[in-house]
Amino acid sequence: MKLKYIFLFSATLLVGTSCSDFLDKEPISDNVDGNFFTAENQLEPYCNNMYGLLPDHGTGTGTFGYFTTDNNSDDMTTVDQVDNFLPQRIQVPSTGSYDGFSNIRNCNLFLERTEENIKKGTLSLSDNVKHYIGEMYFFRAYAYFNLLKAYGDLPILTQVLNDGDYAANVEANKRKPRNEVARFILSDLDNASERMYSKSNSFTAHRLNRECALLFKSRVALYEATWEKYHAGTARVPGGPGWPGDAASFHTDMNKEIEFFLDEAIKSAKEVGLASSLSPDYASLYNQTDLSGQRNEVLLWRMYSEDAKVQNQVLGATHGYGSIDVTTGTGENAKTDTYIFVHGDNTGFTRSLVDSYLMKNGLPIYADGSLYQGDKSLESTMENRDPRLVSSVAKPGDKLITSNGKDIMYGYPGLIAASGIRVTSTGYIPRKGWVDNDVTYNSAYPLALPIFRAAEAYLNYIEAYYLRYNTLEDETLKNFWTELRTRAGVDTDYKKTIAATDLTKEIDLARYSGSELVDATLYNIRRERRSELIAEGMRKDDLYRWRALDKMQNYWVEGMNYWDEFHTGFEAACTACKLDYTAPNEASVSKYLRPQGKNELVNKYNGYCFEQANYLSPLSYDVFRMSTPEEGGDVSTSVVYQNPGWPVKAGSFANQ
Repeated sequence: MKLKYIFLFSATLLVGTSCSDFLDKEPISDNVDGNFFTAENQLEPYCNNMYGLLPDHGTGTGTFGYFTTDNNSDDMTTVDQVDNFLPQRIQVPSTGSYDGFSNIRNCNLFLERTEENIKKGTLSLSDNVKHYIGEMYFFRAYAYFNLLKAYGDLPILTQVLNDGDYAANVEANKRKPRNEVARFILSDLDNASERMYSKSNSFTAHRLNRECALLFKSRVALYEATWEKYHAGTARVPGGPGWPGDAASFHTDMNKEIEFFLDEAIKSAKEVGLASSLSPDYASLYNQTDLSGQRNEVLLWRMYSEDAKVQNQVLGATHGYGSIDVTTGTGENAKTDTYIFVHGDNTGFTRSLVDSYLMKNGLPIYADGSLYQGDKSLESTMENRDPRLVSSVAKPGDKLITSNGKDIMYGYPGLIAASGIRVTSTGYIPRKGWVDNDVTYNSAYPLALPIFRAAEAYLNYIEAYYLRYNTLEDETLKNFWTELRTRAGVDTDYKKTIAATDLTKEIDLARYSGSELVDATLYNIRRERRSELIAEGMRKDDLYRWRALDKMQNYWVEGMNYWDEFHTGFEAACTACKLDYTAPNEASVSKYLRPQGKNELVNKYNGYCFEQANYLSPLSYDVFRMSTPEEGGDVSTSVVYQNPGWPVKAGSFANQ
């Protein structure tokens, strides 16, 4: 297997995956036993297989790929509802909560066997072998973090369990407080960073590196620090009122824990940030086939290959359109007009996201002197705005593609399916990844995907430092924020932005943590993060850790301003093209499109109404069934406790 294709192929190594849902599942096939872990060239393909855990554009047709991941948040939306945002929609599953432990078992088996073989002398501890071991520590941390975000408290497993030892498996199922789990993840990332080569080493040209581990460490540490800070006083934090764990034996000072995790985030983010620099052009991070030239910022990227026939359809989706010719008149008076409706992949950015972006001069859209042109058209909405927004959202007048020697320009957002395209839910169509070439809709292309960027380290440092010390007076913080604004093309005077911010005029859910408004400085730190990480799959995690969904009550997701002016020209175009479009909401309800305006479930509650139980997912019934002290015993005797607000019974909804 060629090194450059490790992101493209799934190694055939792990072919024995079981459908079992318990911690003792055995997903490793027999061909990794015996003498398997005794040579460097055996470790590499095992590690390569784990790269499938990382973000991927996929291969679906007409899709914006990974850039639709934020459909689970308030940044993007499909026309369907998000069940997590509605009461009594999520059920306790019968199986599946601990499926992710199969990845952890893979890591544990690798780490156990390599350690044994090194001690026996049957595996030489070369620098490359050290690196592969470091990768496996990283992947165990990565898999554990996904479980931590979903479930909080977890079992901590470092050994491969014997499926024949029921008592040992029951003991292993016991959950540890989430802060201990987070500390364990950080320890794994320390082990990873100590062993892996730096990004400057040619060995890591297409592999994880030390800086990836440090960046991810800052992400985990910041997540846990802010979760413990903002969810304090609830059963979702160890030792809090109603916490279902062993409160009698829990004596940890959680304020000290918050400080510890903030310190870890600051330290690791700073190291990555100071060792990196930002690429000069934001848009070019997402529209290239080869990001090796942007190594100063892009610590790891997923490579696709035309030769290997492993590609994605993201670029073709940004070129997608439906074209309808309409001829009026006859003979010499005949006139043909071409109407272009742009492909939307059943998604779109929200008004909340778009309105949160600053103007180029660093002012919020509502501030005096902002130069905001209003949102009566898509063009005016984007005028004088943060270039990160402008390059990420399509608008009329943008070039789509050159076809048969003719430039095809954006005409109308595809709010209605025309000539085979999929609709946009909001009118704000993603354009991230667009590049000017002739790749057509539903055609494959090896568009690269950044996985870890140093810009995140800048953002993590700024947030963690401000939370820890309640000041912006730090040279590293100042430099990081200034560099982000400089690259973005936005006035670097972030203090001017803070002074001009009126939280009562912001519509961002992240104004809040719980029921409390945050201060203007912290809100603008959150705003900067939102602006930089548009469509990168980070928003849901941020909303959850900030506890920003408490205020999602009777909340309507909205898109573009449809009813002030836009509807007149759009409906005339639809009529000319014999397309029958009906907006999802009337102007009397809102002048902005509400994609779920006709959704019976959302209308039932007059908008989204978030249940706090959904901050953590319920454990599935099988976890309790397989954790009773006596095999086959009553689930009420299980050594495992359910997450706050959830019953144990499969098919049940959150407690009310």
